[in-house]
Amino acid sequence: MNASTYRQEMKRELQSILKYWMLHSPDEKQGGFIGRIDGNDQPHPDAPKGLVLNSRILWAFSAAWRHTGQWIYRPVATRAYTYLVDHFFDPRSGGAWWSLDAAGRPLNTRKQIYGQAFALYGLSEYYHATGGQTTLDQAIHLYRTIEKHSSDPVNGGYFEAYDRDWKPLDDLRLSEKDANEAKTMNTHLHILEAYTTLYRVWPDQQLREKLLQLLEIFLGHIAGPGTGHLGLFFTADWRPRSRIISYGHDIEAAWLLHEAAIAVEDPGYIDRTAALCLKIADATCKGVDKDGGLWYEKEGDHLVREKHWWPQAEAMVGFLRAWSISGDERWWNASTGIWDFVKRFIREPSGKEWYWGVDANHAPMPGQDKAGFWKCPYHNSRACMQIIYTLERTLEKIP
Repeated sequence: MNASTYRQEMKRELQSILKYWMLHSPDEKQGGFIGRIDGNDQPHPDAPKGLVLNSRILWAFSAAWRHTGQWIYRPVATRAYTYLVDHFFDPRSGGAWWSLDAAGRPLNTRKQIYGQAFALYGLSEYYHATGGQTTLDQAIHLYRTIEKHSSDPVNGGYFEAYDRDWKPLDDLRLSEKDANEAKTMNTHLHILEAYTTLYRVWPDQQLREKLLQLLEIFLGHIAGPGTGHLGLFFTADWRPRSRIISYGHDIEAAWLLHEAAIAVEDPGYIDRTAALCLKIADATCKGVDKDGGLWYEKEGDHLVREKHWWPQAEAMVGFLRAWSISGDERWWNASTGIWDFVKRFIREPSGKEWYWGVDANHAPMPGQDKAGFWKCPYHNSRACMQIIYTLERTLEKIP
């Protein structure tokens, strides 16, 4: 595949993904967005509405509006912004609730820092698209709320979860499959991307220092020395508590860390994160199957023989970033190979979004959603936009 074809296919795919969400996700009866659409494209209008879903819709349509200049995306972005501010934000204690019922009333009022990061990510991108001062003020306030309640002044980094009034919880887990530990790679990665996005529109010196501290935490604690993999769970003082290899998180971090270093314009961190990106790309290659798809995760000798949608999207971007750094054609081939796998097995044939994933025999995973708490127009739409941007930025290097 040459660059022109790849870029054009990403433009068409971005339109296809967003069209699905524009047509199927708005909740015209109760406001906001339907909390769940199952794998057969059937809406579940009584499903709870999650902070992550709403915030990722806000980010995706704001970014698409800004990236393409197509105003057709503005109403969805504005709908997501208005619903986030009016329904998810806690007017008493600050921050955003984890979930609402279908009618928009608070359901789970815990303050998961992962969720606060995504709300900040969406607000920052919406401000980037609109330029509204009120939105920037809301983003800055949420950033300061995260710093006030979650930042660890002793060991650095951020704690995971609090109750409505910002008191620590015993159960810190983001989901049932996670370990109940004080700090996680996942939360720190998404704080990093949110802070990077906010810094681009609000280049505050303290925020810059926080980004540099996050980069050092990843380089010094989260990235396993010499392995090219990231640890997932940690104690408060950064002792690792997991041996799981998450291929998708690894390759996602590879390019997000490099992007943060570019945003703060620090040459030393740009070089260090570029080197780490290439190391992670090498390690992630061990998770690529002969069909071109990326396996989900591995612990010891046990491989989870599933290929979920989001690691494919992140691998497309991460491998292309490795190519843009090194000029090595094998990373070009890895990125386009993942996209070829997506077209064959992950993308629903009629263009109705991507499946959650496929099993080892390429059958769609049963019982999984097209839209829901975790299935959002974020990883795949972002992959499209990142690839288009990278190809336009590095055109002269394309084979």
